[in-house]
Amino acid sequence: MTRPLRHTIRQTMRSLKQDCSGLAMVEFAFAAPLVLGMGMLGTDTASLVIAHLQVSQIAMQVADNASRVGEEDTLAARRVYERDVVDTLMGAEKLGENIAIYQQGRIIVSSLQQNAQGGQWIAWQRCRGAKNYNSSFGVQGAGATGTSFPGMGVPGRYITASVGTAVMFVEVAYNFRSVTPMNLFDNQQIVYTAAFNVRDNRDLSQLYTGGPVARCNVYSANRPT
Repeated sequence: MTRPLRHTIRQTMRSLKQDCSGLAMVEFAFAAPLVLGMGMLGTDTASLVIAHLQVSQIAMQVADNASRVGEEDTLAARRVYERDVVDTLMGAEKLGENIAIYQQGRIIVSSLQQNAQGGQWIAWQRCRGAKNYNSSFGVQGAGATGTSFPGMGVPGRYITASVGTAVMFVEVAYNFRSVTPMNLFDNQQIVYTAAFNVRDNRDLSQLYTGGPVARCNVYSANRPT
């Protein structure tokens, strides 16, 4: 190798050693996957927290609304019709529209009352939502006779109905879907419950016919017909 060529190579290597023009790009190439991953993780976590909050609010709102519905009559106990329950579930549709509550979840409304023997029973139960989920606390007719049915809710802290009144017990189950490709929390099930005692003197003999019925053997996001 001739001396001029060695000199040229030496100068070139020295210049490359001192050249920092691509340093930021190289550092970014190493850091970008980590920063992007942390960003997606934070986005998914925030979305999951918001979904928990909204599902909880929906459960409380539906229970509260169900405890107030009924036909106004100053001379008789308030009657509750099938259409009243459907209207209550329609309110939840508006509240959970941005999280597709009925496409990815299910709402179950139960009327917890006392039976003839003083025990707890589920007098009626209505549902809506495409998610394949059934009540974890009992189905319609549970506890119709006797006193073996303890009520609804967490064991040791059961919710029970008093004589002559009812408790609107609501369960909301929802499948969360990740908003980023990480899918870290995808299909995580979120379940919340809420219960409100009925607010007025209500006719507890039955859920009166009139309007569409939100049947619990139908798994659909569509409005009951």
